[in-house]
Amino acid sequence: MSGEANIYLIGPRASGKTTLGRRLAAKLRRPFVDTDARIRLRTGRTVAEIVAEGGWAAFREAEALVLAEVSVFSGQVVSCGGGIVLRQDNRELLARGLVLYLDVPVEELAARLMRNPENAQRPSLTGAGIAEEVRAVQAEREPLYRALARLVIRCDACVEALAERALAEIVGIEGRAAKAVR
Repeated sequence: MSGEANIYLIGPRASGKTTLGRRLAAKLRRPFVDTDARIRLRTGRTVAEIVAEGGWAAFREAEALVLAEVSVFSGQVVSCGGGIVLRQDNRELLARGLVLYLDVPVEELAARLMRNPENAQRPSLTGAGIAEEVRAVQAEREPLYRALARLVIRCDACVEALAERALAEIVGIEGRAAKAVR
């Protein structure tokens, strides 16, 4: 793999990390990794199955192991689970790369989750309804997302436009970093 830093996409569930991550990886000609998909491959279980068997703590442990494995390599675009920022060790690994926070209004996140048939497969984080859960989870996690983010991408356009905006920012940051090293 390349010596370039990993690009980590963080943000809440349904913010578009996987969709935008795939698009960015293709544009940058870098490998794409989805941490939730890697957890399913590694464990042979879905997020819901892991949570049902061992609770959210078991899932967070599997998530931390996958992030540690992925972070050994560089030059990847990595879509991270929404709660990956909850653990300090994960935040330290993420901070070694270029972190993009996908900022989506709470109302839009709730609407996306309500439209998504896969939502029923994801266990609730709070036991509340979708809109209430999104508000509560976002209130807890947004400070962590913002503290880690080198770039905040306001998700207010189509995926292609967001990818172009993110790409321009990434190229600018990586160009400045390369000049600073010389």
